[in-house]
Amino acid sequence: MENHFNDKIRNLAIIAHVDHGKTTLVDALLKQSQVFRENQDVGVLIMDSNPLERERGITILAKNASITYQGVKINIIDTPGHADFSGEVERIMNMADGCLLLVDAVDGPMPQTTYVLKTAFSQDVTPMVVINKTDRPEARVAEVVELVQDLFLELATKPEQLDFPVLYASARDGYAVADPADEPQDMKPLFDAILKHVPAPAGDPDAPLQMLVAALDYDNYLGQVAIGRVSRGTIRLDDQVALMGGGDQPTTHKLDRVFVFRGLGRSEVTEAEAGDIVAVTGVDGVAIGDTIADLENAEALPTIHIDEPTVEMTFGVNTSPFMGKDGTHSTSRTLYDRLMNELRTNVSLRVEATDATDVFLVSGRGELHLSILVETMRREGFEFQVSKPEPVTKVVDGKVHEPYERLNITTKDEFIGALTEYLSGRLAQLIDMKYDDAGNVDLEYLIPTRGLIGFTSFFLRTTRGNGTHSSAFVEYRRMEGAIKSANAGVLVAWEAGVAVTYGLLNAQGRGDTFIEPGTPVYEGMIVGTHRREGDIPINVCKEKHLTNMRSSTADITRRLNATVRMSLDEALDFIASDELVEVTPQNFRLRKKVLSTSGRSRSRANAARDRAGAV
Repeated sequence: MENHFNDKIRNLAIIAHVDHGKTTLVDALLKQSQVFRENQDVGVLIMDSNPLERERGITILAKNASITYQGVKINIIDTPGHADFSGEVERIMNMADGCLLLVDAVDGPMPQTTYVLKTAFSQDVTPMVVINKTDRPEARVAEVVELVQDLFLELATKPEQLDFPVLYASARDGYAVADPADEPQDMKPLFDAILKHVPAPAGDPDAPLQMLVAALDYDNYLGQVAIGRVSRGTIRLDDQVALMGGGDQPTTHKLDRVFVFRGLGRSEVTEAEAGDIVAVTGVDGVAIGDTIADLENAEALPTIHIDEPTVEMTFGVNTSPFMGKDGTHSTSRTLYDRLMNELRTNVSLRVEATDATDVFLVSGRGELHLSILVETMRREGFEFQVSKPEPVTKVVDGKVHEPYERLNITTKDEFIGALTEYLSGRLAQLIDMKYDDAGNVDLEYLIPTRGLIGFTSFFLRTTRGNGTHSSAFVEYRRMEGAIKSANAGVLVAWEAGVAVTYGLLNAQGRGDTFIEPGTPVYEGMIVGTHRREGDIPINVCKEKHLTNMRSSTADITRRLNATVRMSLDEALDFIASDELVEVTPQNFRLRKKVLSTSGRSRSRANAARDRAGAV
């Protein structure tokens, strides 16, 4: 059978560890390929169009763009670098024929570098390597190249995968060179290398149509948009096609629109041949992993394999006394519909029903993965409550197994003691430790996922921002040992009302407070924390009683301490298993699962009796 190749197209995925410069590199490629007008101010991180991506400085969703160089269309797929969004890498890799692996000239290969390269090799994608940030004074280019070669030797599944080109770049300064000794000018060496080393996509344009849906979008005017690569055949406007997926019988649909990618946008066309990445409308009910095929010769492509989630938490209807005051979507039906909608595009997510009809168990690839979903829903006007993230466990041969991750830390050596003490209580095993001449240290640990929950907040407080950390899933292991819990309790409001200065002054005599005067509170709401175990009920609405004695200075000298303010991520890290975070468009509040003080007392007494009976 004769092989057909579309020489006018290259499909390239850009993969890397988080913060190694993928999106900045895409910026440089777009700007130097005349996608924009000469006087057009497009800013930086052009592909990170989501507000949350810009706020957090990370890529969350994989995105498509295209450039034209020497008459060849290069479809670029920008992927997330954070391990929590690895599902985005897995679902789009089948659209690419080549991958550009970006490696930081200082950090070298990191955990996610290993993962994304392994994923690329599993899809038989041709690799290229770019050593980025070579302009940094502390760059160790030769050493990093050797580390990359070792990584390829470890992961390669075919001998030809060991023959890869290496380029050296500064994406921020907009240049790449084939040899470190070359004079840096622009991105032309990288463009030339892409045309030379990335193979043209294969596929017979005259064969029956096959297209695997790798992404979904929604347009208010066009409706559902399915995105994928045409594996074979030609996709045409107004064609009748078969949708195959989920093991059901194929359904028939008419293609209303066909788009190809040009620059950052889409351009409507009447047809697109095998090898190109397209977006089509008119296929109702489509899901990621489905096949759009020829109506007369409907053959399904292998579906997309996505690794299993490792962290779970519950999403439930808000049951606090303040329910419905902030949000526009606060019922179990709207919450369920929103989570089901998310499943259509968020392939790493799982949603399960629980014994309670208004509570759903949501599983994802990490704390960040789930917290991004919570923040997105909050901004959409949803009001709900979530529990503390917990690891997803498995039972293997009658034994409970839990996910383990490889944790990499880079920080100043002065923080080693505090980090080591904390992580040892979290069952972490030190694998490697490296120092440099500048007083920095690289630490590598193997740690259960449950030991990582809450680590980000501790790390930021301890290092005061002087360091980075990242983790990646390794494997499931038998669950052993107990996590050392933090010896801290909470201050819980035992009366509904409005917090006042006098009541908060009394609370600050016990610990730190989370709220300010004038904040409405309800019974069971967490208003602060203290340094001992157990909860302390406290009345922050208590007014000072008036007397006929006047004190001219007693109250003037008393001032409230600064309120402790937490981000949503920190709040999820902070709460215990018997607590929830109430999330609304305007606020998020910490609360007990059982709001009444007497109810919590009965629960503790029943738990104590059960433990005594078990003994």
